[in-house]
Amino acid sequence: CLLSLNSDRKLGLQSVETDLRLSSYGSNELDTDEPDPLFKKFLDTFKDPMIMLLLASCGISTVMGQYDDAVSIFLAVFIVGTVAFVQEYRSEKALEALNELVPPKALVIRDGHPKVIMAKNLVPGDIIKLQSGDRIPADCRIISAVQLTTDDSSLTGETHPHEKHEGVIAKGLNGDIPLAECTNMIFMGSLVSSGNCTAIITSIGMKTEFGKVFADLKCVEERRTPLQTKMDDLGKHLSAISFGIIAMIALSGLFQGRSLLDMFTIGVSLAVAAIPEGLPICVTVTLALGVMRMAKRNAIVKKLPAVEALGCATVVCVDKTGTLTQNQMTVKEIYLDSEKSLVEVSGGGYEQTGDFSMNGEPMRSDHLVLNKLLEAACLCNNASIKWNKASGDEWRPNTDQNLNEFEVFETDKRPQKNSKQGKPTELALLVAASKFGISDPRHLYERVNEVPFSSDRKYMEVKCKKLSTLSKEVMTVVKGTVEVVIGRCKYTLLRDGQKCFFSEEKKKRAIEAASVLGGRGRRIVAVGMGCDEGDMAFCGLFGIMDPPRKGAKGAVAEMQMCKTRLCMITGDAEETAVSIATSVGIFDQSIHRTLSGSDIENMGPAQLEAIIHEVAVFYRTSPRHKLSIVRALQNIGEVVAMTGDGVNDAPALKAADIGVAMGFTGTDVAKEAADMILMDDDFVTIVSAIEEGKGIFYNIKNFLAFQLSTSVAALGLVALSTFFGLPSPLNAMQILWINIIMDGPPAQSLGVEQVQAVVVSRPPRKSTDAIINGPLMVRVISSALLIVIGTTYVFMRELVDGTISSRDTTMTFTTFVSFDMMNAYCCRSADKPVFQIPIFGNKPFVYAVGGSILGQLAVIYFAPLQAVFQTEALSFSDLMLILLISSSMLVLDTVRKRLMKNQVSYGGSHAEGSMAQSDGISMQSLMRGSRMRGRTADKMDRMV
Repeated sequence: CLLSLNSDRKLGLQSVETDLRLSSYGSNELDTDEPDPLFKKFLDTFKDPMIMLLLASCGISTVMGQYDDAVSIFLAVFIVGTVAFVQEYRSEKALEALNELVPPKALVIRDGHPKVIMAKNLVPGDIIKLQSGDRIPADCRIISAVQLTTDDSSLTGETHPHEKHEGVIAKGLNGDIPLAECTNMIFMGSLVSSGNCTAIITSIGMKTEFGKVFADLKCVEERRTPLQTKMDDLGKHLSAISFGIIAMIALSGLFQGRSLLDMFTIGVSLAVAAIPEGLPICVTVTLALGVMRMAKRNAIVKKLPAVEALGCATVVCVDKTGTLTQNQMTVKEIYLDSEKSLVEVSGGGYEQTGDFSMNGEPMRSDHLVLNKLLEAACLCNNASIKWNKASGDEWRPNTDQNLNEFEVFETDKRPQKNSKQGKPTELALLVAASKFGISDPRHLYERVNEVPFSSDRKYMEVKCKKLSTLSKEVMTVVKGTVEVVIGRCKYTLLRDGQKCFFSEEKKKRAIEAASVLGGRGRRIVAVGMGCDEGDMAFCGLFGIMDPPRKGAKGAVAEMQMCKTRLCMITGDAEETAVSIATSVGIFDQSIHRTLSGSDIENMGPAQLEAIIHEVAVFYRTSPRHKLSIVRALQNIGEVVAMTGDGVNDAPALKAADIGVAMGFTGTDVAKEAADMILMDDDFVTIVSAIEEGKGIFYNIKNFLAFQLSTSVAALGLVALSTFFGLPSPLNAMQILWINIIMDGPPAQSLGVEQVQAVVVSRPPRKSTDAIINGPLMVRVISSALLIVIGTTYVFMRELVDGTISSRDTTMTFTTFVSFDMMNAYCCRSADKPVFQIPIFGNKPFVYAVGGSILGQLAVIYFAPLQAVFQTEALSFSDLMLILLISSSMLVLDTVRKRLMKNQVSYGGSHAEGSMAQSDGISMQSLMRGSRMRGRTADKMDRMV
């Protein structure tokens, strides 16, 4: 395969050759359907039944010789259609942008060096390296593999992992090999379940096995979010009510002897304006724009339903390493059985500067046990560091055989002096060895076998033999948790490097030392080595510091203040976990308890559910325990956000209401299962995402209040005038203009209002909360009622002679629009009075309202538009009168918010938050278990 594709297993392809192949084979992408041209999409917007009826009305007017009306209706319909097209186009582009937020990447060997490139730039003949958790980017022939299994369910439908190897397999009698039996091949779209491998790409894009079935996948429709479904149902119910009212208005007008064409045109225009067909679009755009804002804060939301769930999360289960901590590890202490005191290591980060000392005295460079420990830590290691020229030699893995003999991660993109690849724990061990003057020994050994670290095994094992000797003796090196490594060691090392029996007393002393280091918040790594399983000798312990992230403590306090529980999950020892959890404010010994993975295994579901509300720290856990934790929390009514990065975390991420994968250290499997990806692996980012989730739902309710109040006001105004036998205060064109304002930029700009601090501090809303609740209806009805009263007053004031004129409708029309703009400003916040809302706090809103006002002035004063909308110029005093009357909306809004300050239309949650603060509930009480929180919430609900 290497020969046929003209590639080299060690050097890969040359850059010049890859450029030629990329132009020859094309990009490694699956073909997608060409999107419809813009003009077709534009014409499709006019297929709406209401728009078709208006166009029919335009045709009837033309046939009857009423050309002015026909032109007016056509222009109005054109404007409405254009606005709808722009909205749809924005929505599509926003959703398309989401798909580009996490482009797939691959680790490829080119020009003899490993490089991380975009998967679409892979070509046949490329040598790629894959490890547990990676998504396979193309069809490949395996060159070498270590305990490799893959999940090929996307192709074969079989969910169990398939074992893979590099060997040759025999063909069947007919020369074909079934896909499931191609055990030396890996396929695009599959996932690496365990192990690692080096492979050569044989097919890309549509030539892959996955590409052959891609056509079937394209037929699957994307599901709508629950909120979008609710908005669709709401739109249908409102449409039914609106049609009923419009039918009554039309029949009433006909009984009064009005023109059938006039009533038909007004009825259809009312239907266009009153039916909130723009709601689903507004929701989609608001969700998508919210997702883009989250992306700027390093939170990539893959699935829109997660945006809704973010504001409902009551419990966040978070990993310790790399999420609460900086994931920049440094060896600070070393325990040697041959010494009475700990070895202290100075320095920080991934720099070579630092000293080794014990009791204040420098350690001798010829200390045999310390040298053996550091050398063993390098051998059982898959990381690499390339020091800059001033730092020293390059640290690199053994490339004598296969590149898959060590794990390689994407190079850290943050500014740094040295290029590094690998897990932070392993990097810390390499740096410690370099500080002590030990050169990387891996190039002196041939790695015979490797057992990769896993959260279930809790150790990594390497078998290797020295290249410089003829001896076939194989040395085994193991590193992992204290319990596992000590359990496998029969001997320990004396000062002279000789072995002695590892007695129970010595084991107890090592475990006590690990406990002391854990109490300092250190991650503990134990190392052992020997010629075989019965000859293993304990070398020592590393105490590795991983300090909490900056801002983690403040973010934890913020989450607790808004009644969101936090649980820390880690594979570390209890002492280490409690130390870190206490330092960031998650754990309080007086009110919380800890729980180990083995405790979870020994409990039944009911037992776990009974105590889980008291647990703040889960230690010595594996990914399978996460699933039990998620289910137990969900069974007691919690909405759970769960973080994860490994292959085995996928079930828990899928089961959680919000699965959160790590973007920097996370595997492709975890990212695939998650709803959200943290690109910086930072806990503070989760808090920011939850803030955005709360703000998005809050903003959706605000523009819903605006749209509904406008619809109700338009229907109420025309219905009132019709039932009382008055001329229609608004003509069809003016009603359509109001629809443009209601569904257009002013409404959409409400969806990008900045998140208010008062919204962030509220408890999570209930996922079952109705979109339209009592407080929201009060806002809608009171605003609509004032608009109808104010507009009717102006209309009756102008209608002195009993006949309708252009001035009468212009005054009425402008008053309605002015009320609408005032209402839009009030709807920017559900609880802040208008004088507390910063005018320029939402620039899109300022531009949208400013554009609407200029448009209204053009309708009044621009002659061609005057003819279309049947308006005439108003005097300055007329505008001042309209402004004075419509400003009563600001007064109403202020009074209403004062009266309803404890019942904001956020599902009642704010009422709980406000009363909790007024009752003086302390931080500790906010941190108590979910059972207490449930009782408190029930009590508050009754009080409200």
